[in-house]
Amino acid sequence: MAGVLDSVDSRTRLAGHNRMELLLFRLQGKQRYGINVFKVQEVIRCPRLTHMPNANSKVVGVAHLRNKTIPVMDLGLAISNQPITDRENSYVIVTEYNRYTQGFLVAGVDRITNMNWKDILPPPKGSGSANYLTAVTHVDDEMISIIDVERVFADIMGFSEEVSENVLQGVAGMSNEKPRHVMVVDDSSVARNQVKRVLEKVGIDCTLANDGQEGYEALEKMIADGSALSDKIALVISDIEMPRMDGYTLTTKIRQHPQMRDIYVMLHTSLSGVFNNSMVEQVGANHFVPKFKPNELAHSVINIVNNKDPLEGMDQIVDT
Repeated sequence: MAGVLDSVDSRTRLAGHNRMELLLFRLQGKQRYGINVFKVQEVIRCPRLTHMPNANSKVVGVAHLRNKTIPVMDLGLAISNQPITDRENSYVIVTEYNRYTQGFLVAGVDRITNMNWKDILPPPKGSGSANYLTAVTHVDDEMISIIDVERVFADIMGFSEEVSENVLQGVAGMSNEKPRHVMVVDDSSVARNQVKRVLEKVGIDCTLANDGQEGYEALEKMIADGSALSDKIALVISDIEMPRMDGYTLTTKIRQHPQMRDIYVMLHTSLSGVFNNSMVEQVGANHFVPKFKPNELAHSVINIVNNKDPLEGMDQIVDT
């Protein structure tokens, strides 16, 4: 398994073609789960873990890797209340989310499979709001559950949604030239509602969509009367990895549509910043903001509504 992720960087070429690669793994039992390879730094045998007093019960310890100390969360305990019991034969999937590096303890790692985002489907209706699935797919005639890792991470580690006073001060002078309305496209219910709550604090209304396909269809409805999209919304804020249609494909389709092509598109993602800078340029997005810094997000949106560079004044913004 040490070598199976050696070429992860080269796999980023799949993005923008509505394709992704899924790392399959197991918790307790035979069911397989999946995580996007783009978020995975490496997979290792469970190292020696140091217990942290007063930590969340799902954080089983910290590991010391390459001069970094990272928290390791028991993914089985987090999503099903069934802890990984055989630590000696378990693995840690080291990931980067929301600018943090962390590990997820799993019972076993299977393989990497190449998928089309069209084959990645929303969770079945009726699965309930308490589940940790962001999508499902089928591999070898078996249903694979794709974990909403952002929700797991938020529940265990927590996130601030506070907007600082210096950001709020910019609201008073916000321009009326653009609508104070944005579309937020994200398959994670946690991420969608985080963005919504933050932007509502600065007077921005949101239309929410669960994936790129739903978002694009909603945009088509907005311009069904022949008007320009910019008359309805100030910008589109989109995640990248989503079922049915990823954010890169959504951006490309927006740019190809004569009534949508001029709308501002911000990619809001937990994927690698270096990778996204390259892809933002390729697909024609205007800007990207790594998840999840509420002040940075709010400040960028206020600037965009004011027809300013989203980075203008960013050096004065400090996220908590």
